[in-house]
Amino acid sequence: MFKSVKELIEKCETEDKKIYEVMLEQEMEVTGLSEEEVYAHMDKNLQTMENALDEGLEGVTSTTGLTGGDAVLIKEYLKTGKSLSGATLLDAVSKAVATNEVNAAMGKICATPTAGSAGVVPGVLFGLKPRLEPTRKDMLNFLLTSGAFGFVVANNASISGAAGGCQAEVGSAAAMAAGATVELAGGTPQQSSEAFAICLKNMLGLVCDPVAGLVEVPCVKRNAAGASNAIVSADMALAGVTSRIPTDEVIEAMYKIGQTMPSALRETGRGGLAGTPTGQRLKQEIFGD
Repeated sequence: MFKSVKELIEKCETEDKKIYEVMLEQEMEVTGLSEEEVYAHMDKNLQTMENALDEGLEGVTSTTGLTGGDAVLIKEYLKTGKSLSGATLLDAVSKAVATNEVNAAMGKICATPTAGSAGVVPGVLFGLKPRLEPTRKDMLNFLLTSGAFGFVVANNASISGAAGGCQAEVGSAAAMAAGATVELAGGTPQQSSEAFAICLKNMLGLVCDPVAGLVEVPCVKRNAAGASNAIVSADMALAGVTSRIPTDEVIEAMYKIGQTMPSALRETGRGGLAGTPTGQRLKQEIFGD
């Protein structure tokens, strides 16, 4: 069983395997499930992701009214052909936002790795689908690769906003998606590792400051930023750009930053954007005294 990204990549290179293959073997070993059973379970997760983003792109609004409808606005803007960031990137953003809007509206999503960051991985995957034309099996393998990186983070640092800030949630999700994107695009395991590191470095120190303590503002839009970061980081790695700081050290740095982050900036809804005058007013309007 691999415990670090370094061990994961070494295993891939020594055994001439893709990251998803190593993760699949580990999942079978740990759960006792067959390959077919693991894929069947992952397919249910993938279908849940697809249903959520489809629902969000049709338009949803949360009970509080704080979030909803932005995915539709982005989708319609994309149709104009005037987007500055390009069709693939903005499509991924719209789908990431759609998924997280469904989460805010109490819909069914697949936590990847958390509910607050649930839009990044599916947003990136389905945003890339028209460009890379993956098979259903390729898409399931994308989830396995994402899971391999998430496994390392969860066991060596944190994926909890309450424990480590939003860097641990959206940051981890974005890095997971970046690593999986490289593999889906035909990159090497080492390039996937580089993409993960580059992506997570870009989100170090990101605080968790939900307005009124709800997973809505700024969470939904941070999923958009995470999806964008993932795709750009993947492109950088595929271009040959590397991280000067090894991936596992980046994960360790994220953990240490989270440990020193004030509690007001770790999902308590007291600091950051939640502590602004408008943030406090919205909290008062929603919950009263």
